[in-house]
Amino acid sequence: MQSQQCPAFFRQYFSFWDKLTADQQQKLCAATHPVHCEKGENVHGTGGCTGVLVIQTGCLRGYLLSEEGREITLFRAYPGEVILLSAPCAMRQITLEVMIDAEEETELLVIDGAAYASVTAENIYAENFSLRAAAARLSDAVWVMEQIMFMRFDRRLAGFLLDEMAESGGRLRMTHDQIARYMGTAREVVSRMLRYFTAEGIVRQSRGTIELLNRNKLENLAGKNR
Repeated sequence: MQSQQCPAFFRQYFSFWDKLTADQQQKLCAATHPVHCEKGENVHGTGGCTGVLVIQTGCLRGYLLSEEGREITLFRAYPGEVILLSAPCAMRQITLEVMIDAEEETELLVIDGAAYASVTAENIYAENFSLRAAAARLSDAVWVMEQIMFMRFDRRLAGFLLDEMAESGGRLRMTHDQIARYMGTAREVVSRMLRYFTAEGIVRQSRGTIELLNRNKLENLAGKNR
C-alpha cells in the first residue's frame, strides 16, 4: 500500500494504529495489498492463511463445509468490515476452519497474516483488538449453530427469507439448492417447506425466484411479531 494512503486506512479500520511503533506501522503498510474477487470466487479455504481481509466494496460469505459438501452459512460481511478468521496464522487461539467466498464482485485490502501476527505478538493493543474482533465473529457463528440445533425449520426458513429479501424489495433470486446449501440442510427439505409457504399464500415461486406475498404471515412464522 502506498505510504501516503496507509495511515488514513489503518486509522479508519484499526483502533490500535496510533499505539504502534513507526516500525510496526511500516511493517503493516508494506504487507497490505489490494485484491479483486469475482462473484462466486473462493477467497479463503481451510488449511491456509489468506490474511486479514478488509472489505472495500461487495460482500463476502463465511461458511462451514462438511465432508459431504453441505454448507452452513455462518456470516456475511460488507464494506467496512474486517475479517480475521481468514488469518488463522495470526490468531493461534482461534481454530475454527471456515470457507469464505465472494457473494458478488468484491474489492478487498488484504494484510499478510504473518506480518499481522508479528505486530500483534509485540503490541498488546493490536492483540486486544484482534481478540475482540474474532470473538464477535465467533459469537455470530455460535448463534447460527444454535438456530440449526434448536429452532424448527419453518421458523429458520422464514427468518432466512426475511433477511435475504430485506434489500431486494421482497423478491429473492435463489434456487432451492442454493438455499439448502446456505442453511445446511437438504434441498428436498427446503422444497417441501416452500410448497407449504406457497399453499398458505405467503410466497409465490417461479423458476429461480421467490416472491414475498404476505410479510405479516412470514414474520409470524419467524417469531418477529411476538
